[in-house]
Amino acid sequence: MKKCICMLAAMAGTWFTVAQSADELKAEKAAKKDSIAAIQGRVDALQAKLDAIPGWKTGAFGTIGGSFSSFDNWYAQGIPNNASGAIGFTVNAFANLKEEKFFWRNAANLNLKWVKLDDKDDPTDDDSFRETTDVFNLSSLYGRNITKTLAASGLMEYRTTILSNINDPGYLDLGVGGTWTPIPDLVVVVHPLNYNFVFSKEDNIFDSSMGAKIVADYTRKIGAVSFKTNFSTFQSYKNSDLSNWTWTNSFAYTLWNMIGVGFDFGLRSSKQEALNYAINTLGDTGATFDTIDNDLQTYYTLGLSYSF
Repeated sequence: MKKCICMLAAMAGTWFTVAQSADELKAEKAAKKDSIAAIQGRVDALQAKLDAIPGWKTGAFGTIGGSFSSFDNWYAQGIPNNASGAIGFTVNAFANLKEEKFFWRNAANLNLKWVKLDDKDDPTDDDSFRETTDVFNLSSLYGRNITKTLAASGLMEYRTTILSNINDPGYLDLGVGGTWTPIPDLVVVVHPLNYNFVFSKEDNIFDSSMGAKIVADYTRKIGAVSFKTNFSTFQSYKNSDLSNWTWTNSFAYTLWNMIGVGFDFGLRSSKQEALNYAINTLGDTGATFDTIDNDLQTYYTLGLSYSF
């Protein structure tokens, strides 16, 4: 009986000691979390001061995603013997100059992806990698400050594809107006005087015109997270069928030594591109702006990210 009591007392003492140690460790962990949060707050405050210093600031981050697979005699699927693969990457880069009386912001976005599907039982199929995502965007914004948050500005923005149809179509926007920067990371551009040059062999589909250009861009890095969202639209004064808009988003979370996880997605709407696809790809020669379905264009990439 005494032995049982002693054993129970020992177990209770051990449990109490472990519980006490766990509580102490939790309290210590909470204190360290508070310390880390305080340190991060000071770092963010210092970074904000650095961002406010005049001069050039440059940076880039991107995402790489890929997969490869091979099947032999996997009869449960339609093509039992195949080799497939997909690889894609995105790059977001910027070079911004900020001075007391003016600013100059430059940005580039590149998103490319290739896929392949090789049917090993069909020697005539195409077993090469084919491009599926092809996005290139370059912009340059110059502004002269009127107030602390408002500037008179000029914008050049160029969009095209580069893998198969370079500059066909290609869009070049040149315009002037105003730029609003309510906070350091947000830029809103409104240019009521903008000419949208469209380059293409299909002159009967694509047309240049005067219109309004609106751009909103938010780029920021908070701790291990880098993200960028950009909305750009052109509203034609000539015909609404010539208008277009694009919204792109990039996120990167650094896990170790500048390597992490990245996610990119984009949305776009363009009636000119939809009509060109219907006529020259689907073969619908009778299609018009009034009859086509201008479906929403989308893409996304998920994979490893690398911050420069």
